[in-house]
Amino acid sequence: MATRAPSRKASSARASGNGYDADAIQTLEGLEAVRKRPGMYIGGTGSQGLMHLVWELIDNAVDEAAAGHATRIDVTLHRDQTVEVADNGRGIPIDEHAKRKVSALEVVFTELHAGGKFGGGAYGASGGLHGVGASVVNALASRLVAQVDRDGHTWELAFRNRVAGQLDNGKFKAGHGLRKVKRISKTKTGTRVRFLPDRELFDAEAGIDVDEVCDRVTRSCYLVPGLKVRVHDKRSGSRREAFEFVSRGGLTDLVNDLSEGDRASEVISLSGIETFTERVPVDGKMRDVERECIVDVSLRWVKGFDTSFQSFVNTIPTDQGGTHVAGFDRALTRAVNDVLLKDARKLAKLAKANKHRATKEDIQEGLVAALKIEFPEPQFRGQTKQELGTPAVEKIVYDIVKSGLADWFGGSGPKTHINAVREKIATAVVNRVASKQVLENRRKAASMGSTGMPDKLADCRVHGPDSELVIVEGDSAAGPAKLGRNSENTAILPLRGKVVNAGKATLKQVLDNAEAQSLFTAIGAGQGKDFELDNARYGRIIILCDADVDGSHIRCLLLTLIHEYMRPLLEAGRVYAAQPPLYSCRVGETLHRAFTEEERDAITAELTKGRRKATNLTWNRFKGLGEMNVDELAECALDRDSRVLRRLTMEDAKQAKEAARLFDVLMGSDVAQRRGYLIRNSALLDPGALDI
Repeated sequence: MATRAPSRKASSARASGNGYDADAIQTLEGLEAVRKRPGMYIGGTGSQGLMHLVWELIDNAVDEAAAGHATRIDVTLHRDQTVEVADNGRGIPIDEHAKRKVSALEVVFTELHAGGKFGGGAYGASGGLHGVGASVVNALASRLVAQVDRDGHTWELAFRNRVAGQLDNGKFKAGHGLRKVKRISKTKTGTRVRFLPDRELFDAEAGIDVDEVCDRVTRSCYLVPGLKVRVHDKRSGSRREAFEFVSRGGLTDLVNDLSEGDRASEVISLSGIETFTERVPVDGKMRDVERECIVDVSLRWVKGFDTSFQSFVNTIPTDQGGTHVAGFDRALTRAVNDVLLKDARKLAKLAKANKHRATKEDIQEGLVAALKIEFPEPQFRGQTKQELGTPAVEKIVYDIVKSGLADWFGGSGPKTHINAVREKIATAVVNRVASKQVLENRRKAASMGSTGMPDKLADCRVHGPDSELVIVEGDSAAGPAKLGRNSENTAILPLRGKVVNAGKATLKQVLDNAEAQSLFTAIGAGQGKDFELDNARYGRIIILCDADVDGSHIRCLLLTLIHEYMRPLLEAGRVYAAQPPLYSCRVGETLHRAFTEEERDAITAELTKGRRKATNLTWNRFKGLGEMNVDELAECALDRDSRVLRRLTMEDAKQAKEAARLFDVLMGSDVAQRRGYLIRNSALLDPGALDI
């Protein structure tokens, strides 16, 4: 009896043992990819994603109008929660598609990346370049009906759950044929699409905002002068009147409508056409293709301060900007600085300090502007088409806008308007520089203690006897200390500069020292004779410094400062020094810490009394607090249950004062003083052997 050998696939899967074989590789056919990952196509399943379905259909209709084939668009929000978008354009083709053997209308609604906007055939420049708009709407709808007026008839194709068919007396029958609804005039053309979003895919609270729809179609009218749009909200509870809008002036009308308050200038209109070469695949091969890019800009300044800027690529709003906006911003900044503000009297003083050039923010105070570019097959970053990515467009927009604005600023514009814009922007520059100086003064004042708290202080939430201020050495230790502290009652103050030696400095030198003032301000009880212990914001002051010479020096300087100017803290026993270990060694669950080499050796000897070998013990040496991780620093300096603190006394302060004096002698800049000290204290050495 013959036995059947196991298949190669089965044996391979058994051999691997992980279940990852050819059967694990899935392919998503048709519209499955859209339903599997709707966020990739419409940005999400909330209201934003739902609105995007409406935008896809509106954009298709606007493309027909921009191409010169439609003059009217109607958007209707029906009572049954369906959305309908209609236009009087050419109508989606209804004849049979050569490859798919079904109507072109069905292909448009069922095939991703199918449409008339590839290669510049049916459309020269359009918004819906990806060819997924209509099919994405169908993919995310539970039902959709498309009607086309064309060739003397109204043709209809319906979809239920993405399956094509026909509606007959409200009943759905699957099939690929189109239904003739009625006979119409041979000159009448257009497309109507009505869909119901699949509520199983969208969030329960997702909805369509009629005001947002009106705003969107209004913007479309500015882009296609002469286009008339209507929005009807027939939903239950809606009281909004039918909305109708048409624009004749294009971007100029848009800027006029966006301008609020008194005008500082007329509307400046700029336009130009340039070409660029782009390398794209053509018939399977990469070829250089020449593109024509049309740039239209309208802008003006008003006397207010708010900026209103809108940008478009073909008929699509690019809310996130892109290369065309980058070119506009650069051109505007360069033209203003090089032409308008050149030799401006109001900026003469700032010019001496090289602070006279306007920033983007200065220039765009009170700016109202609209930018539109048109060219075939733009490259967007993402399917939602909110940011342009075509690199060559930036230079084209820059050249056209820079040249046009330079001419207007140079004298082609009305002189009174040019002067008003110059005065407005120059004033913005002066105000910015002055405001920055005030802000810097305030920050300096805060860090020096005159007002507010030091900006480098990471304060605690609760102050009082149980709170503590930990003074750490530098930012490297401040980071782990802030993360490892209990922010309820532990504040961290990092020292970023040299603490003044209060034992020899004058009162003015102490008050002028930023680190001293930060400490006075943080503690909040004053200094010197005016120090009031009851006003101290913290119950304990803890000095946390590295266990090296520099750390000892800083600890001495701090203790001297406290002794000289906040002595009641010492007298009340409220000043401590944290004792971070020099070495640590973990044996099992026990962490052993040593503060000196001798203590390390003693612990090692104790741990090796049994069979344990000294070579099996791993001692970690901490060179500085910044080398400790958060847990280590918290355990040895911040955790009240595990840390070691040493209370500092008046005697400690006196010793610190002397130590600080010696540090200054030995490490300071006074060479003669250091020379004298060395001679006085080198009696055991032959003076002739000293190189002094």
